[in-house]
Amino acid sequence: MSLPEAMLDADAGQKDFVAELKTASLWGDAWKRFRRNKLALIGMGFITLLILTAIFADFIAPYSITERDSGQFRAPPSSDHWFGTDIIGRDVFSRIIYGSRVSLRIGIFSTVIAMIIGILVGSFAGFVGGKTEGFIMRLIDMMLSIPYIILAIAVATVFGRSENSVILVLGLTGWLAVARIVRSTFLQLKKMEYVEAAHALGFGRFRIMYRHILPNALQPIIVFGTIAIGSTILAEAALSFLGVGPQDPTPAWGLMVSQGKGDLANAPHLTLFPGLAIALTVLAFIFIGDGLRDALDPKMKDR
Repeated sequence: MSLPEAMLDADAGQKDFVAELKTASLWGDAWKRFRRNKLALIGMGFITLLILTAIFADFIAPYSITERDSGQFRAPPSSDHWFGTDIIGRDVFSRIIYGSRVSLRIGIFSTVIAMIIGILVGSFAGFVGGKTEGFIMRLIDMMLSIPYIILAIAVATVFGRSENSVILVLGLTGWLAVARIVRSTFLQLKKMEYVEAAHALGFGRFRIMYRHILPNALQPIIVFGTIAIGSTILAEAALSFLGVGPQDPTPAWGLMVSQGKGDLANAPHLTLFPGLAIALTVLAFIFIGDGLRDALDPKMKDR
């Protein structure tokens, strides 16, 4: 290798090292800002506990989801049944513990589907622009005008009322909002100088979109995705409440609230505890999303 080539390789290696240091510094600063947000840390702690609960539900729950205690129908909270029993004698605490698996599975998988589709469609629309972008956005507007409840009923009729049906419904409707966010971000970033330089160097369209622009568009995507998991869990609870989601004996929190609504006066624990689980989980994801928004915002660096 000649001396000029060696100098070029050394210079390229030095630039890569500096870029890695800058990236590490940016994420390090973001983590420091995130730790200063007490509510975000509380939310992260709760979600971590919820994930561990879902993983080790078999060891935490004192009863199975179908085990019945004869003679203990709609029983109030006690030492044997911490959250009481339901209308057929099943332990509410155990069903809420196992229900964390259902909510997290639906929330995460639906959000992943929505994010993948939304990023692909939104980035293409924002980068290409023109009539193609206009057509895609009008199509999205039309789909947003259709209530997801109607789509859920249609999908449930075809594929049955199950967790997979709910994941499919929420994933195929949730990407619309993601696409709008990604599209607006790409419209701003594609005018930056580094994108023009990539064009001048002859890089292909997809390389510019997903290797140069997308990494710089991750901040709003990460924030929205985090909050979307909580919103999806809430939407799943609504579908289960309406009888479109998972069916008994699946311990879906929304289904448990639906089953207990008729006994609200006589046995309020049937709706109180699963409703509280839904509220705390959604609130925790909102806290994390707000914390990530502040942590990843460069304007918050000196605050």
